[in-house]
Amino acid sequence: MLSETSTATVRATLPAVGAAIGDIADLFYRKLFEAHPELLRDLFNRGNQASGTQRRALAGSIAAFATQLVEHPGTRPDVMLGRIANKHASLGITAPQYEIVHTHLLAAIAEVLGDAVTPEVAAAWDEVYWLMANALIAIEGRLYAQQDVTAGDVWREWTVVSRVDETPDVATFRISPADGTPAPAFRPGQYVSVQVELPDGARQIRQYSLTGAPGSALRSFSVKRVRGEGGPEGEVSAHLHARLRTEDRLRVSAPYGDLVLDGSDAPLLLASAGIGCTPVLSMLEHLAAEGHGSPVTVVHGDRSPADHALRADHAALTGKLPDAAAHFWYENYGSPLPGLPGPTEHTGTVDLSGIPVAPGTHAYLCGPLPFMRAVRSQLLGKGVAAADIHYEVFGPDLWLAQD
Repeated sequence: MLSETSTATVRATLPAVGAAIGDIADLFYRKLFEAHPELLRDLFNRGNQASGTQRRALAGSIAAFATQLVEHPGTRPDVMLGRIANKHASLGITAPQYEIVHTHLLAAIAEVLGDAVTPEVAAAWDEVYWLMANALIAIEGRLYAQQDVTAGDVWREWTVVSRVDETPDVATFRISPADGTPAPAFRPGQYVSVQVELPDGARQIRQYSLTGAPGSALRSFSVKRVRGEGGPEGEVSAHLHARLRTEDRLRVSAPYGDLVLDGSDAPLLLASAGIGCTPVLSMLEHLAAEGHGSPVTVVHGDRSPADHALRADHAALTGKLPDAAAHFWYENYGSPLPGLPGPTEHTGTVDLSGIPVAPGTHAYLCGPLPFMRAVRSQLLGKGVAAADIHYEVFGPDLWLAQD
């Protein structure tokens, strides 16, 4: 909780900081990478930096946190903090790195706002930063403890056991710990970070959802190659598709992520689009193994049946549940693939208007932001409580930072 003095100062300066937060974020990253180029090379996603999405996510999260402190002083945005902390834990972020961020972020605020940053203003925003940073450090500490690792020591060598090219743009890799020790447990819906060395020597990191049963000896993840339509090609996804083969080695983190089933017996709606189906497949496999008996509605949108990675698995896992129905939408149906038992297939984009949603449904969404916004809006219109709609974003969370 902010001190009374800082609360008044932050409330008075929040409009100015909010208006300039984009410029502050731009300058912050420029200062950070000038002082520590290794962070851009080996930690931060260079694609997200080039597109500006990481800057917008940082700006939005700081503004959202500060607003929460002054408008709702008795509460904390734990959903936002938990999401950021899980991503940080998968990257191996440690407490000393928050000191580095503090130095360059406060310097950026002072430079952008100029004379408006009096000692009192600087002290108030310093308090905001450390309230957020210390909350994240504490959550990350608990996440490391849950995986029984020292803070930041999340990386292990894994061996590629097999590779399956699901579609021209999606490949699934099955991996096993290179040292022969048991694979760490994970919860359905979680992801791992994968680090690869690129031709220019950079060690870039990306996150991929785990598929398969949490209790199996191997781990699987699927990678969609980013073709660069409307932007740069995904350098890590392209590298993995072109170079990763059976018996190769990979550096993979312990599993993290907060899009996990809550363990209740409530009716479920699992909605995905594109490669967002991967955490859903893990959830379905878990639900089948646990004998989940409440209704489960599976919703998926894709470009075409041929683009729907793991399409047969998506249908088969739904079919293992006693009270489940799958609905697949394809924008370009084209020449349909052989029919699948169970799913109802539609042409166009996902439309829940004709889909029954049971009272008390808990929903889990994964896919592009426009898709999740549309599905969330439809679910709210059907009476699903906002608190019962959970989502996962591949990349910087621009949605939460804006909400």
